[in-house]
Amino acid sequence: MIDSFPSVSVVIPCLNEEKYIERCLQSIVDVDYPKEKLEVFVCDGISSDGSREIISRMSASYPYIHLLDNEARTTPHALNLGLKRSNAEVKIILGAHAEIDRQFILQNIETLKESEEVGCSGGIIENVYEDNTSELIGKAMSSSFGVGNAHFRTAAKEGFVDTVAFGAYRKEVFEKVGYFDEDLVRNQDDEFNFRLLKNGYKIFLSKAIRSKYYVRASLKKLYRQYYQYGYWKVFVNKKHKAITTFRQLVPLFFVLYLFIGIAASIIYRLLIGLFSFGLAIYFALSIFSAIRLHSSPIKILKTVSIFFILHFSYGLGYLNGIWRFVLLGKGPDIRQMKSSR
Repeated sequence: MIDSFPSVSVVIPCLNEEKYIERCLQSIVDVDYPKEKLEVFVCDGISSDGSREIISRMSASYPYIHLLDNEARTTPHALNLGLKRSNAEVKIILGAHAEIDRQFILQNIETLKESEEVGCSGGIIENVYEDNTSELIGKAMSSSFGVGNAHFRTAAKEGFVDTVAFGAYRKEVFEKVGYFDEDLVRNQDDEFNFRLLKNGYKIFLSKAIRSKYYVRASLKKLYRQYYQYGYWKVFVNKKHKAITTFRQLVPLFFVLYLFIGIAASIIYRLLIGLFSFGLAIYFALSIFSAIRLHSSPIKILKTVSIFFILHFSYGLGYLNGIWRFVLLGKGPDIRQMKSSR
C-alpha cells in the first residue's frame, strides 16, 4: 500500500527563524502521509540564533528531517541545495514562517495526478496574526486592491494560475526547466514559474490545499520587501526580455502618476485639480477596500496607509530597476542583494 504513494521532499530555506521553525517542522511531522515516503531538508544560512539547535533536535527525533548548511545564505541557493539533494518524485518548497494542513501533501499529490500537464500545484495561504500590526498587514495583502490577482493570497480563484506560493513540483520539471535563479534575492519563485509555463507545463491552484503563514509585523520591513519585489522584477524582465505579468506594471504607473502629477502641478497650476481628482479616485477605492476588511475607523485609516506602502514601494523599486538595469545597463546594486527578511 505504501508503494502506491510517491516519494516527497519538502525543502525549507531558513535563517534565524527560531520563533517559527519548530512549528513549521511539527506541522510536517503531523501530516497524513507515510513517513517512509517523506524527507525534509532545512537549508539553513548558518543561523546565529537558536534555529540550528531546534532543527537538530527535531532531526534526532525524526530521522527524515535533515539540516543542510547554506553558506551562500540566500533563498535561491537554499532551495537549490535541498532540491539537488532530493531524489523524490515530488518536491515541495516551503517557508519557515509557514505551517501546512494535515492533508497538504496528499491534496498536492491528488492535484498533480489529475493531469500530466500540471507541473506544479499549490493552494491558499491563511495569514496568522500575532498583533494588530501584523493583522492589518496580512489583511491588506489578502485584498485584491492590495496585491491584485495574486490568487493564492486572495482565494478568489481555483484553477490555472501564473504562480503559487509553496508549490509542489514534479521531479521532471527541474530536469527540464532547471533550478531557481541564484542571481535573484527576490522573485525567484515567480521567475521559476514563468520558465515552467514557457516550457509547456501548467500551474494549478486548489482551494483544498491549505497552509498558514505568520505575517511579519513591521511596516519598515514591508516597505523594503515590496521595494525589492519591484526592483528585482525588472531584473527578471530584462533577463527574459518579457513582461512576466502585466499586474506588475500597475504600481509603476501609480508612482509615475504621483511624480509627474506633482511636478506638472507645480509648473502648471491649472493641473492641480486634475491631479487631485486622480488621487481622490485612488484613495476612494482604497477606503472602500479597507471598509470591506474592517469596521473600525482607525483600522480603516491604517489599512489605507498600508495599501499606499504596498503600491508606492513596489512601484518605486520597479522604477529604480528600470533606471539601473535597462537605462544604465548595470547589474544589481549590492545594497539590494540582501533580503529584508
